[in-house]
Amino acid sequence: MENPVLTHQALAELGLNLADYDRMVGDIYDGALDPKPMASILENMREVFQANYVTLILRVPDQPDMGVMIVAGDIEGEGEVIYMAYPQTNTPFANQPLDYVFTVDDIMTATQWEQSAYFKMHCGPQGVYHVMGSDISTPDGGKLRFRVTRAKSAPSFSVNDRALCAMFLPHLRRALNIHNLLDRSESLNELYAQAISRLSVATLVLDECGSVLQINPVAQGILAGGDGLKLVGGRLEATYPSDNRELQRLIRSAFAENTAKSAEAMSVTRPSGQVSLGLVVEPIPSLDWADEKGKPAALVYIRDAASKSQASEVVTKQLFNLTKAETALAMELANGLSLEEAAESLNIRRNTARAHLRSIFSKTGVRRQTELVRILLNSVVALGKPQVNLKVVEKSRVQVPPLTLATRRQA
Repeated sequence: MENPVLTHQALAELGLNLADYDRMVGDIYDGALDPKPMASILENMREVFQANYVTLILRVPDQPDMGVMIVAGDIEGEGEVIYMAYPQTNTPFANQPLDYVFTVDDIMTATQWEQSAYFKMHCGPQGVYHVMGSDISTPDGGKLRFRVTRAKSAPSFSVNDRALCAMFLPHLRRALNIHNLLDRSESLNELYAQAISRLSVATLVLDECGSVLQINPVAQGILAGGDGLKLVGGRLEATYPSDNRELQRLIRSAFAENTAKSAEAMSVTRPSGQVSLGLVVEPIPSLDWADEKGKPAALVYIRDAASKSQASEVVTKQLFNLTKAETALAMELANGLSLEEAAESLNIRRNTARAHLRSIFSKTGVRRQTELVRILLNSVVALGKPQVNLKVVEKSRVQVPPLTLATRRQA
């Protein structure tokens, strides 16, 4: 089955020109980067097709019978875009040919449509009568459901309407695929960033001028202490002049063009007298496709050897099969305390601490306290994510922040 082709004359009959079409296609791809994807696009299409609603239905992971319906229309107020739950098993438009534009008239007669339970329950009360749509195939073998509707008093969808809708389909498919790829990349980057923070590594991203673009929580903590490093006018500086000169040299070297770039390190003296901070400056590779300003150019890593271990208590317990009391003692030892100091910190007797330590030795296969600390610090215990209590989400509700969530009606 093939979709109708839209001619220049047909485009003009719809009240559009090539500039209008080009703008709408541009909006579709801009929507791939929008934190509220497709919102303005669906509103624009509602205007172009003179529709009361334009809807994009996405699948919901782990809920094969439910979808997320993004609706542009006046359900909750003129022009507002609403997220709603969508029961896929109840629709008469299931199993349509992929990437083909259909109307309700292709599937059933007007009488059958008006007498159907779906129309009476979901469409009639919302003023939906004429329906045009398509199930858009996705690269991973899935599909997106795109729907445009009009009231009964409005004209039915013409051949030109169907042809225009067909021209938008490949762009919607590509834009949503781009959005998904970017979303996965951002999620992966966030996981990497969290792993770096759990390892107590401070990171700062600098632009080509040396200004800080991004900073992780560990770096914020170090800079807040003002012990060796600080931010001055949005730039990273060392407290002592000699250290600062070396730091600025490393940063300039990372930005230098036509030179072999590699990571360089230095030690930063701390006024408090604590062990010096270790710092590495590494250039961020760039394809330099365009002459951009304010782009990430260098990454600064900082380690505070005096900081406490960020080891996960849950992971430590699971990894070495320790009891809760043994885990608490092991973590105190990993933070540099002696056995006596750890016993005092945990408010337990020294003999009790020694008994726990013997049990820890037996379970971990080590014989000395220094060896125990080494295997704890070199293990994956710092990478464990803290457990959080998640609220149970009702099956009828779908969490889609930051957009408005509505589940009172189904369209």
